[in-house]
Formats: sequence, C-alpha cells, structure tokens
Amino acid sequence: MPENFIYRKNPDFPNRYISPQKLFFYLQTNYSDCITEIGKSFLEKPIFKMSLGNGDIKVLAWSQMHGNESNATHAMLDLMEVFKHQPELKEDLFSDITLDFIFMLNPDGSEKWSRRNALDIDMNRDFLKLSSKEFPILKNIAENGNYSYGLNLHEQRTIFTTDGEHPATLSFLAPSVNHEREITETRKKAMAVIAKIYENLKSELPKQIARYSDEFYPTSTGDNFTKMGIPTILYEGGHFANDYKREGTRKFYTLALYEGLKAISELKGSTENWELYQQIPENKETHYDIIYRNVKLNTDFECILDIAVQFKEEIVEGDDEISFIPVVMEVGDVGRKKGWKEIDCEGKTFISERKFPKLDAEVDFRIE
Repeated sequence: MPENFIYRKNPDFPNRYISPQKLFFYLQTNYSDCITEIGKSFLEKPIFKMSLGNGDIKVLAWSQMHGNESNATHAMLDLMEVFKHQPELKEDLFSDITLDFIFMLNPDGSEKWSRRNALDIDMNRDFLKLSSKEFPILKNIAENGNYSYGLNLHEQRTIFTTDGEHPATLSFLAPSVNHEREITETRKKAMAVIAKIYENLKSELPKQIARYSDEFYPTSTGDNFTKMGIPTILYEGGHFANDYKREGTRKFYTLALYEGLKAISELKGSTENWELYQQIPENKETHYDIIYRNVKLNTDFECILDIAVQFKEEIVEGDDEISFIPVVMEVGDVGRKKGWKEIDCEGKTFISERKFPKLDAEVDFRIE
C-alpha cells in the first residue's frame, strides 16, 4: 500500500454495475462545486467533468468510454472517498496537478452494460470518423485543454495473464504513434509514469501487473492522443482470482490511479527511468473462465473432448448488479489453454438435450 494511503470503498456504490442516474445524482449532490456538464449522450443523458486542483500540470482522464467497464469510475469515486478521510493526500497531490476527470463518457452503453454506445459505435475506434455524439466531446476538450498527460481508463477480459499462471489484474500501455511502434519522447513520458506505478505496486500485486500490446491502431483514442503530443497512459483492469465482481481489481485500480497521478506530479514531464517500462511482462492470452476436460459425449461414435466456457456479463432490467451467463466458446482439444476453473469429467456423464455443445450458445448441459 502506498505510504499513508488507506484504501476506502465508496459505500454508495457497492456493486460493479453503476446506474447512470445514480451516478449523476451522487455527483450533483456531493460535488456540485467541482463538476460541469460538458455535453449529452445520444439518448440525452448528461456527461460530467470533475475538475480538481490548481497545479500547473494538467491531466485529462475519462472513464466508461466502454459502458461495461466500470472499474475506473469506481476508482475515482473510491479515491474521492479516500481524500474525504485523508485530505492531506488530496492537498499534496493537487498542489502540483489539475485533474479533469470525465465520468462515464458512454452513459447510454453504461446503462445497458454494453461496450458500445446507443448506436452500436465503439468510441475507442471513433477518432477519425467522429460518428458518435459522445466522442467529439472528449476530443474537443483534449485538443483545446493544453493537457500535459491523458489517462485512458479501461478494463480487459479474464483471458489475460502475465505469465500463463497469474491473472493480469492491471495492465498498462504507452500507446504507439505508428505501425513501427517508434519510441518517441511523448511515449517515453507515458512509459516513465507507468514504470513508477509498476515499481510502487509490484510488491502489492506480485506477478499480476502486465503491459498491454503496443500494436498501433490508426482509429483509436490513445494512439491518436499520443500522436497529438499528449503522453497518454492506458489503464486496463483485469481478472483477480475468484473475483468476477472485480472487488480486488477495484481496490488495485484505485491505488494505480493514485500512483499514476502521484507519478505525474513528481516527474513533471521527465522521462526518468522510462526503460523500466520494458521490463513489465506483456499480456498473454492463455485462459478461459471454465474448462471441462475429458467430456464423453452421447454420440454413436467415441467422442471425448474439452469444452471451454466464458461468462457473458449482462444487466437484467430491474436488477442492480450484473449477471454472469456461461457461454460455450470452444470445443475439441483445448489443451493449449487453461481455465481459471478446471473440471475433470473423466468417468462422468454429459447430460443435455443436444448431443453436442453448441458454440456461442449458453451452457445447457450438466456433468454428473
């Protein structure tokens, strides 16, 4: 844990799902002096920016560009809870930096727990076309705000590990500016921030911090903001063992957000120790949520195989928390992958109305 930092979970937001209306009411009730409505979504939901601090180093951050990635919103809410109880941390941090934090850039997608917005546009691929109503709000602020850094806050799937064994609970990236993945001065500034986060958190989260692939995406936000000259740090919250509600991830995401802001305030644009970034292990795609091994099907020929399952997340209308629906992702020999949960079905019976599990369909079998 960072020195003198006591993590606190915001008690008003206990669930992974955050209702946009609940968030809006909370911000307006508790932080009306530092929030501004900066625009509206396609479905006319407000989008709020919180401004904190009066330091010379300006930082722009945004959460829930993808509506089903709530950890960054939680992290900012939790960080404000920490500051409420430890105001000296807030005062120290925000004497050096000014933070503009855009909450829930995609409130329409957030309400239905969808990656995309109400028009099914992926905002993280909308930099050039500007097809969505929401993304131009962010782009306009970034282009005109004279920002020193950007924090592009996301989550990643449970499929990633750091080493084939440990989940990539946090991953970071200093995005590329071209297909050659050239290491520019702007990228080095982002790498230096990530290196500091890694150094300060690796003992708290051993073997669970990774580096996201720096493949260049010509239409994506982080790559283009970096091309604009804004050192942009991608955060990806990932899996934590036996924690699909991402409570552990939420805690470490909050710590990482604090450590990132602290690193920015200390580095002040320096590229010091940026090389350490390259020592962070890169994400590996190694896991499914569940793998049933050695399943003997009820076919008229000998058929023994593996069945790999991933949880699909969805919000049911009227619920205040997401549900996890198991979906068949692969059948056959899944020996090259591992499962966070593995079930050996040798000697057991496959019971289903189907003779064969259907890909991309909800699990409708049981093993006895």
